[in-house]
Amino acid sequence: MIELWHADETGTYDNNGYKLRGHQFTDAEGKWWFETIVPGLYPGRTRHYHVKVQRPGGNVLTTQLYFADEPDNRRDRIFNADLLLDIKTTSDGKFGRYDFIVA
Repeated sequence: MIELWHADETGTYDNNGYKLRGHQFTDAEGKWWFETIVPGLYPGRTRHYHVKVQRPGGNVLTTQLYFADEPDNRRDRIFNADLLLDIKTTSDGKFGRYDFIVA
C-alpha cells in the first residue's frame, strides 16, 4: 500500500477536506502510479511529496520524495538527495519515478 499527500499549488495543505491525499495498492508486480500536481512551496521547505509505503505484513516506511534542481533543496534541513524523483518529460506531461525496496 502506498499513501501520498502534498501541498496544493500555493503551498497550502488541505487539513479540512483532505484534497491531494490518498492511498492505493500496487499491481501484482509491485508497480503503482498516480496523477497529481507539482506541489507549491511553503516557508522553510523545498518542494516534496509525503509518502508511506508498506508491503503486506511489513513495517511502514514514511519518507518524502523531492524534485531535482529546486533552489530550496540546499536550504531544507531534511532534504535527502537519495530521495530525488527521476522525472522525464512525456507526450502528455511529466512522469516521475522512484523505486522503493521494502523488506
